[in-house]
Amino acid sequence: MGTTVLRGVGLAVLLTAVMALAACGGDLVPRGRVASASKGGSKASPARPSAPPPLEVKQCMAKLQSQAVAFTPLPDRSFGGGCSALGSVKLLDIGVPATNLGAMTCNLAANFTAWARYGVQPAARLILGAEIERIETFGTYSCRPIAGSGKLSEHAHSNAIDVSAFVLSDGRRITVEQGWNGDKRTRQFLEIIHASACKRFNTVLSPDYNAAHHDHLHFDMGGKGGFCR
Repeated sequence: MGTTVLRGVGLAVLLTAVMALAACGGDLVPRGRVASASKGGSKASPARPSAPPPLEVKQCMAKLQSQAVAFTPLPDRSFGGGCSALGSVKLLDIGVPATNLGAMTCNLAANFTAWARYGVQPAARLILGAEIERIETFGTYSCRPIAGSGKLSEHAHSNAIDVSAFVLSDGRRITVEQGWNGDKRTRQFLEIIHASACKRFNTVLSPDYNAAHHDHLHFDMGGKGGFCR
């Protein structure tokens, strides 16, 4: 199941509708370029960029404020071992409750907010007939390497988030681990929000990527291009 392969004509129609709603909502920051990953093997991450320019961070925070996003700016910090949180914020209220939100680069926070508001919520309404009451995540900042690699993860730079589940207004809880190959409606929902994420984040990794991502969707703003799997 690749990013560009969706199941059935009905899903394509739903995807068009959701993306139209997303366009009406508008992005908080410009969308990233999307490129499909080649099959097999892992793609090496590019060299870590320097801290974002102060003006860029200030503009990002102003954009969050204009979109009625509640957040707290965080001081730049280096934690040793190459781990850091630069140009980061802590999201307090994005309109859709989300768990375990720690330090996030402002760019990541803005794209996550837009994805939750204009990608996830409309998809849940159209496909599942319910509202998203909570997005569950495994967190953001974590000073650790990429699984199976000695290279630092984007999590080590507060530039990544792992999404694990969604709680609906009717009491259902959809997990990435069980839902990725679950019933038709659940698969459609996860496929559409995955496609929406690929238009917002520089890197999107799903259970299709490798075993380390069997239970979550990984989003980060690392690199200059797009890597969507």
